[in-house]
Amino acid sequence: MKYNRILLKLSGEALMGELKGGIDPDVVQMIAEQVKAIRELNVDVGLVIGGGNIFRGVAGATKGMDRVTADHMGMLATMINALALQDALEHNHVQTRVLSGMEMPRISENYIRRRAVRHLEKGRVVIFGSGTGNPYFSTDTAAALRANEINAEVVMKATNVDGVYSSDPKKDPNAIKFDRVSHQECLEKGLQVMDAAAIALCMDNKLPILVFNMMKPGNLIAAVMGEVVGTLVS
Repeated sequence: MKYNRILLKLSGEALMGELKGGIDPDVVQMIAEQVKAIRELNVDVGLVIGGGNIFRGVAGATKGMDRVTADHMGMLATMINALALQDALEHNHVQTRVLSGMEMPRISENYIRRRAVRHLEKGRVVIFGSGTGNPYFSTDTAAALRANEINAEVVMKATNVDGVYSSDPKKDPNAIKFDRVSHQECLEKGLQVMDAAAIALCMDNKLPILVFNMMKPGNLIAAVMGEVVGTLVS
Protein backbone atom coordinates (compact mmCIF):
# COMPACT_ATOMS: atom_id res chain seq x y z
CA MET A 1 0.00 0.00 0.00
CA LYS A 2 1.16 3.51 -0.74
CA TYR A 3 -1.41 4.91 1.68
CA ASN A 4 -2.54 3.30 4.93
CA ARG A 5 -4.96 6.02 6.00
CA ILE A 6 -6.87 8.27 3.60
CA LEU A 7 -9.52 10.97 3.69
CA LEU A 8 -11.90 10.51 0.78
CA LYS A 9 -13.80 13.64 -0.29
CA LEU A 10 -17.01 13.13 -2.25
CA SER A 11 -19.23 15.85 -3.65
CA GLY A 12 -22.94 15.60 -3.04
CA GLU A 13 -23.46 15.87 -6.79
CA ALA A 14 -21.55 12.59 -7.21
CA LEU A 15 -24.47 10.76 -5.58
CA MET A 16 -26.96 12.01 -8.19
CA GLY A 17 -25.69 9.86 -11.04
CA GLU A 18 -27.84 10.74 -14.04
CA LEU A 19 -30.58 12.19 -11.86
CA LYS A 20 -31.24 15.93 -11.65
CA GLY A 21 -31.10 15.86 -7.86
CA GLY A 22 -31.32 13.59 -4.85
CA ILE A 23 -29.56 10.24 -4.44
CA ASP A 24 -29.12 7.46 -7.00
CA PRO A 25 -29.01 4.16 -5.04
CA ASP A 26 -26.93 2.50 -7.78
CA VAL A 27 -24.22 5.17 -7.48
CA VAL A 28 -24.17 4.92 -3.69
CA GLN A 29 -23.82 1.15 -4.00
CA MET A 30 -20.93 1.53 -6.46
CA ILE A 31 -19.12 3.88 -4.06
CA ALA A 32 -19.74 1.51 -1.15
CA GLU A 33 -18.25 -1.41 -3.10
CA GLN A 34 -15.10 0.57 -3.90
CA VAL A 35 -14.67 1.65 -0.27
CA LYS A 36 -15.18 -1.96 0.84
CA ALA A 37 -12.44 -3.09 -1.55
CA ILE A 38 -9.83 -0.82 0.04
CA ARG A 39 -11.02 -1.63 3.57
CA GLU A 40 -10.32 -5.29 2.79
CA LEU A 41 -6.72 -4.17 2.20
CA ASN A 42 -6.73 -2.74 5.76
CA VAL A 43 -6.68 0.89 4.59
CA ASP A 44 -8.19 3.27 7.17
CA VAL A 45 -10.90 5.36 5.52
CA GLY A 46 -12.31 8.68 6.64
CA LEU A 47 -14.91 10.23 4.39
CA VAL A 48 -16.31 13.74 3.96
CA ILE A 49 -19.32 14.24 1.71
CA GLY A 50 -20.95 17.41 0.39
CA GLY A 51 -24.65 18.18 0.15
CA GLY A 52 -24.95 19.87 -3.24
CA ASN A 53 -27.34 17.23 -4.58
CA ILE A 54 -29.88 18.41 -2.00
CA PHE A 55 -29.00 21.98 -1.01
CA ARG A 56 -26.02 24.30 -1.37
CA GLY A 57 -25.66 26.98 1.29
CA VAL A 58 -23.80 29.38 -1.01
CA ALA A 59 -26.52 29.09 -3.66
CA GLY A 60 -29.20 29.85 -1.09
CA ALA A 61 -27.30 32.89 0.16
CA THR A 62 -26.96 34.34 -3.35
CA LYS A 63 -30.76 34.28 -3.64
CA GLY A 64 -31.26 36.41 -0.55
CA MET A 65 -31.28 33.80 2.20
CA ASP A 66 -29.36 34.51 5.38
CA ARG A 67 -25.91 32.94 4.87
CA VAL A 68 -25.73 31.27 8.27
CA THR A 69 -29.19 29.76 7.87
CA ALA A 70 -28.35 28.60 4.34
CA ASP A 71 -25.12 26.98 5.50
CA HIS A 72 -26.91 25.18 8.32
CA MET A 73 -29.34 23.80 5.75
CA GLY A 74 -26.37 22.66 3.66
CA MET A 75 -24.90 20.90 6.68
CA LEU A 76 -28.17 19.02 7.18
CA ALA A 77 -28.00 17.95 3.53
CA THR A 78 -24.55 16.44 4.12
CA MET A 79 -26.00 14.38 6.95
CA ILE A 80 -28.69 12.93 4.67
CA ASN A 81 -25.94 11.85 2.28
CA ALA A 82 -23.79 10.52 5.13
CA LEU A 83 -26.64 8.33 6.40
CA ALA A 84 -27.35 7.03 2.88
CA LEU A 85 -23.71 6.08 2.43
CA GLN A 86 -23.53 4.52 5.89
CA ASP A 87 -26.53 2.35 5.05
CA ALA A 88 -24.97 1.21 1.75
CA LEU A 89 -21.65 0.39 3.43
CA GLU A 90 -23.28 -1.61 6.19
CA HIS A 91 -25.34 -3.53 3.64
CA ASN A 92 -21.93 -4.46 2.21
CA HIS A 93 -20.82 -5.63 5.67
CA VAL A 94 -18.51 -2.67 6.31
CA GLN A 95 -18.65 -1.30 9.86
CA THR A 96 -19.31 2.43 9.64
CA ARG A 97 -19.79 5.35 11.99
CA VAL A 98 -21.18 8.80 11.18
CA LEU A 99 -19.71 11.63 13.25
CA SER A 100 -21.40 15.03 13.01
CA GLY A 101 -19.88 18.45 13.48
CA MET A 102 -23.29 19.57 14.82
CA GLU A 103 -25.02 17.78 17.68
CA MET A 104 -27.49 15.20 16.33
CA PRO A 105 -27.44 12.48 19.01
CA ARG A 106 -30.51 10.66 17.66
CA ILE A 107 -28.80 9.82 14.36
CA SER A 108 -25.03 10.11 14.84
CA GLU A 109 -22.19 10.53 17.27
CA ASN A 110 -20.78 13.98 17.91
CA TYR A 111 -17.39 14.59 16.32
CA ILE A 112 -14.55 14.15 18.80
CA ARG A 113 -11.10 13.70 17.32
CA ARG A 114 -9.98 10.92 19.67
CA ARG A 115 -13.22 9.04 19.09
CA ALA A 116 -12.79 9.30 15.31
CA VAL A 117 -9.22 7.98 15.50
CA ARG A 118 -10.31 5.12 17.75
CA HIS A 119 -13.03 4.09 15.27
CA LEU A 120 -10.42 4.06 12.50
CA GLU A 121 -8.08 1.94 14.60
CA LYS A 122 -10.91 -0.56 15.04
CA GLY A 123 -11.31 -0.86 11.29
CA ARG A 124 -14.47 1.21 10.91
CA VAL A 125 -15.10 3.62 8.07
CA VAL A 126 -15.76 7.05 9.57
CA ILE A 127 -18.04 9.46 7.72
CA PHE A 128 -17.71 13.07 8.85
CA GLY A 129 -21.02 14.91 8.42
CA SER A 130 -22.05 18.56 8.81
CA GLY A 131 -18.82 19.90 7.33
CA THR A 132 -16.78 21.66 9.99
CA GLY A 133 -19.94 22.34 11.99
CA ASN A 134 -19.55 26.07 11.28
CA PRO A 135 -21.07 28.34 8.63
CA TYR A 136 -18.89 29.99 5.96
CA PHE A 137 -16.70 26.89 5.59
CA SER A 138 -17.07 24.47 2.68
CA THR A 139 -16.92 20.68 2.85
CA ASP A 140 -13.59 20.97 0.98
CA THR A 141 -12.22 22.83 3.99
CA ALA A 142 -13.82 20.23 6.27
CA ALA A 143 -12.02 17.48 4.33
CA ALA A 144 -8.65 19.21 4.71
CA LEU A 145 -9.29 19.85 8.41
CA ARG A 146 -10.44 16.32 9.26
CA ALA A 147 -7.62 14.79 7.21
CA ASN A 148 -5.05 16.68 9.27
CA GLU A 149 -6.82 15.87 12.54
CA ILE A 150 -6.86 12.11 11.91
CA ASN A 151 -3.31 12.10 10.47
CA ALA A 152 -4.43 10.95 7.03
CA GLU A 153 -1.62 10.57 4.50
CA VAL A 154 -3.58 12.05 1.61
CA VAL A 155 -6.84 13.77 0.72
CA MET A 156 -8.40 11.91 -2.20
CA LYS A 157 -10.88 14.13 -3.98
CA ALA A 158 -13.22 12.02 -6.10
CA THR A 159 -14.62 13.78 -9.17
CA ASN A 160 -16.14 12.88 -12.53
CA VAL A 161 -13.03 13.96 -14.47
CA ASP A 162 -9.65 12.24 -14.55
CA GLY A 163 -7.58 14.95 -12.89
CA VAL A 164 -6.78 18.66 -12.80
CA TYR A 165 -6.84 20.62 -16.05
CA SER A 166 -5.73 24.11 -17.04
CA SER A 167 -9.40 24.86 -17.83
CA ASP A 168 -12.70 22.99 -17.99
CA PRO A 169 -12.05 20.05 -20.37
CA LYS A 170 -15.77 19.79 -21.10
CA LYS A 171 -15.78 23.32 -22.51
CA ASP A 172 -12.21 23.76 -23.75
CA PRO A 173 -10.84 21.07 -26.11
CA ASN A 174 -7.36 22.54 -25.65
CA ALA A 175 -7.36 22.10 -21.86
CA ILE A 176 -4.11 20.60 -20.57
CA LYS A 177 -4.14 17.88 -17.91
CA PHE A 178 -1.58 18.07 -15.13
CA ASP A 179 -0.09 14.84 -13.78
CA ARG A 180 1.46 16.71 -10.88
CA VAL A 181 1.13 20.27 -9.60
CA SER A 182 2.03 22.11 -6.40
CA HIS A 183 -0.38 23.59 -3.89
CA GLN A 184 1.09 27.02 -4.63
CA GLU A 185 0.48 26.65 -8.37
CA CYS A 186 -3.15 25.71 -7.70
CA LEU A 187 -3.62 28.92 -5.74
CA GLU A 188 -1.73 31.13 -8.20
CA LYS A 189 -3.39 29.70 -11.33
CA GLY A 190 -6.85 29.42 -9.79
CA LEU A 191 -7.06 25.72 -10.63
CA GLN A 192 -10.38 24.26 -9.50
CA VAL A 193 -8.99 21.59 -7.19
CA MET A 194 -10.56 22.63 -3.88
CA ASP A 195 -11.34 26.04 -2.43
CA ALA A 196 -8.43 28.26 -1.44
CA ALA A 197 -8.81 27.70 2.31
CA ALA A 198 -8.64 23.93 1.88
CA ILE A 199 -5.59 24.08 -0.41
CA ALA A 200 -3.80 26.47 1.95
CA LEU A 201 -4.51 24.20 4.92
CA CYS A 202 -3.09 21.21 3.05
CA MET A 203 -0.08 23.21 1.88
CA ASP A 204 0.76 24.45 5.37
CA ASN A 205 0.70 20.88 6.68
CA LYS A 206 2.40 19.28 3.65
CA LEU A 207 -0.66 17.12 2.98
CA PRO A 208 -0.98 15.92 -0.64
CA ILE A 209 -4.26 16.00 -2.55
CA LEU A 210 -5.05 13.41 -5.20
CA VAL A 211 -7.76 14.40 -7.69
CA PHE A 212 -9.13 11.45 -9.65
CA ASN A 213 -12.22 10.03 -11.36
CA MET A 214 -13.95 7.68 -8.93
CA MET A 215 -16.75 6.94 -11.38
CA LYS A 216 -14.30 4.67 -13.22
CA PRO A 217 -14.37 1.29 -11.44
CA GLY A 218 -11.05 0.30 -9.92
CA ASN A 219 -9.60 3.80 -9.74
CA LEU A 220 -9.86 4.11 -5.97
CA ILE A 221 -8.02 0.87 -5.26
CA ALA A 222 -5.41 1.75 -7.94
CA ALA A 223 -4.82 5.12 -6.26
CA VAL A 224 -4.37 3.52 -2.85
CA MET A 225 -1.91 1.04 -4.35
CA GLY A 226 0.19 3.94 -5.68
CA GLU A 227 -0.57 3.59 -9.38
CA VAL A 228 -0.58 6.76 -11.49
CA VAL A 229 -4.18 7.92 -11.34
CA GLY A 230 -5.46 11.47 -11.78
CA THR A 231 -3.45 14.48 -10.62
CA LEU A 232 -1.29 14.70 -7.48
CA VAL A 233 -1.15 18.07 -5.75
CA SER A 234 1.85 18.15 -3.43
